[in-house]
Amino acid sequence: MVLGRLAHVVVVLLLVSVASMLLLELVPGDPAYAILGNSATPDAVAALHHRMGLDRPAWQRYLEWFGGVLHGDFGNSLRTGQPVLEAIGQKLPVTVELAVFALLIALVLSLPAGVYTGWRVGRPVDRLTSGLTSVIIASPVFLTALFLDYFLAVKTGAFPATGWRALDGGLAENLRYAFLPALTLAVTEIAVFTRLLRSDMITVLGEEYIANASAKGLPTRHLLLRHALKPASFSLFTLSGLSFGRLLGGAVIVELIFGVPGIGQLMIQSIQSKDYIMIQGLVLLIAFIYVVINAVIDIVYVYLDPRVRTEGVAI
Repeated sequence: MVLGRLAHVVVVLLLVSVASMLLLELVPGDPAYAILGNSATPDAVAALHHRMGLDRPAWQRYLEWFGGVLHGDFGNSLRTGQPVLEAIGQKLPVTVELAVFALLIALVLSLPAGVYTGWRVGRPVDRLTSGLTSVIIASPVFLTALFLDYFLAVKTGAFPATGWRALDGGLAENLRYAFLPALTLAVTEIAVFTRLLRSDMITVLGEEYIANASAKGLPTRHLLLRHALKPASFSLFTLSGLSFGRLLGGAVIVELIFGVPGIGQLMIQSIQSKDYIMIQGLVLLIAFIYVVINAVIDIVYVYLDPRVRTEGVAI
């Protein structure tokens, strides 16, 4: 089971690395001109091409890069010369903090909303929540970011409109700067989590054992939280893990709008300068985190849900 998942991770990462290289080859633009400027002479461009290895076929450059990756060497940034892993290591903690904060906000708000609307299905609060979640899911993240930034930062001054404060500057100040970008990332997840948990709660509350427990006079709170929530939350557990990987990869626009110095901002800078070495490293990192989380969740899910074990579903 574990070996099968490990092989799956390796295959996915290999395919992602090849696909990212092919896509970068198709993107117009020349890293040499991005570094030297549009007024660079042909001789200067040719010399830089040779120094960076851009005068060799793409497959040769890919094999050299992938060989380095296997030894832990992701190469150096074409733009700054900094080792890729070092640059990512400086930016990754910021994006991870945002993703964790966003996931916590999403879970804290969606759990009570999903349980309550699943219990009060068809009532006005359920219809209102369903309509609101539909609007949120359909709204682009940049619109959500601008909306929250305007009303919670510009109008009220409760939070900074842009910028970032590291943890070493104090936890309170760090959370104050992190709240708006994290909330922006969390909004869509709140809507998705709420709808998923509502649907699963409706299914579980229709089970015979729930009806029997209710007939025995169990308090509603006890019935919902002790008997219905656990089986109804398995899908939410799976989705929340996958959402973490999605939040890491989806932080690009949010970090750009709020001026957060994470891997999203690093990705934008690398794309603008055609720094394909850095882009490949970032893509591979995000893919690695995503598939590893997916594999771990699948394995843990087998042990959390007895129904999966008894049915003998293979991972």
